[in-house]
Amino acid sequence: MLAVARRALSQGDASLQLNDIARQAGVGVGTVYRHFPTRQALLETLVNEPLRQLLEAARAASAEGDSADGLRTFLRATLDLQLADIGLAEILAAGDLGQQDTVHLRQELDDAVEALLAMCRTAGAVRKDVTPEDLRRLMCGIEHAVRAAGDDFPSLAGQYLEILADGLRPPRASAG
Repeated sequence: MLAVARRALSQGDASLQLNDIARQAGVGVGTVYRHFPTRQALLETLVNEPLRQLLEAARAASAEGDSADGLRTFLRATLDLQLADIGLAEILAAGDLGQQDTVHLRQELDDAVEALLAMCRTAGAVRKDVTPEDLRRLMCGIEHAVRAAGDDFPSLAGQYLEILADGLRPPRASAG
């Protein structure tokens, strides 16, 4: 079941129709629903590994010597993981999560991103009002924009990340 669902995601199909998954996996629909009562439960199970990778990327970014460089590295890793897994952006943007593992992972991710943002704030590299939730939403927007670009996405990915990084910086004090 999971292999069929992963294949669907890798082909860009995030609909995860449980009846179709059952048919393609050669199991009864009841079997799928017993393990995954909702599409959301299945998606969360599939996305936990990319969430773990994102958590490690956030922790590694905090360990970089330059917090602004660490943030850029983390933003790039976030975009790359979202582009590799179409379901990740949905879970990052979701208000409510149903699986305890996913809730825990996303909270750990938010904590790690908050630590990175705190370092960036101290260094004057990020606005004081930016939260981990803001970053999750903004990165989901970037992922959507890059996907919408079609064949132009490789060049636009870097450009969009730079625009975001510029917008995260604190405003300059006006000379007076």
